[in-house]
Amino acid sequence: MSGTSTAGPSAPSDPTESRAHVRGAELAYTDAGTGPLAVYAHGVTQSRASEAASGLFDWSPVVAAGRRLVRYDARGHGQSTGDPVPAQYTWPQLAEDLLALLDQLAGPSPVAGIGSSMGTGTLLHAAVAAPGRFDRLVLTAPPTAWATRAAQADLYRRGADLVETRGPALFAELAAGAPVPPVFADLPNYPPAPDVSEKLFPSVLRGAADSDLPSEQALATIDIPVLILPWAGDPGHPVSTAERLAALIDGAQLQVAETGAQLASWGALAADFLGPGGGAGGA
Repeated sequence: MSGTSTAGPSAPSDPTESRAHVRGAELAYTDAGTGPLAVYAHGVTQSRASEAASGLFDWSPVVAAGRRLVRYDARGHGQSTGDPVPAQYTWPQLAEDLLALLDQLAGPSPVAGIGSSMGTGTLLHAAVAAPGRFDRLVLTAPPTAWATRAAQADLYRRGADLVETRGPALFAELAAGAPVPPVFADLPNYPPAPDVSEKLFPSVLRGAADSDLPSEQALATIDIPVLILPWAGDPGHPVSTAERLAALIDGAQLQVAETGAQLASWGALAADFLGPGGGAGGA
């Protein structure tokens, strides 16, 4: 893992925009707050900007609680660069990107991780590949996995074919026209608009199609505090995945959001769970 970040080891209270050279790509990230580091990894085809525009998440309570928070655009997403190579966007490879980024931002010190969907998959692969890199994990919207993954992978592959033949606008239109689970009823800008270039879009989707969570045996080795936050009513992120993760990871906490108010509380829940660092926070 190599590269040079444009930001130093400490961060000011106001968010700053930075870029890091990571494994042949440039990852754009926002750095806010001071204190022990927490890193946030977003979902597939999304970015820092698209999630902010949708109002889906507000992680500012994590900063207010005394954490430094880095939110980054995954390879090929948002303002980060990538190549039209599907293998670059599989979750194990995105996990290697994350680990390389953390080497630059935190050195050998353990950090806290927050993930959503693809970001949750990225975090789990990173935690399995590098025990000791994380001290706590908040896993939101765990995606389809294992037995339920094949159908979702087929959707991604068909989506990639659609983007290549008809362009990304139609893909976005179809996604926006899909039924909205009740938990998102209070979000007029849901779902977030895709934030991936037309050149990279098919490769990003095919990388997701070729991905799955780590094996159950590997996940059972995770021995740090974990908070799992699924939402209800979304077949792409079934509660069954979250329930299985909670069963596999010793001591994991599970809290399902069934209403918009419960979803809106995730920032505060994450802040309470992570605490200000140094082992504080929920057990």
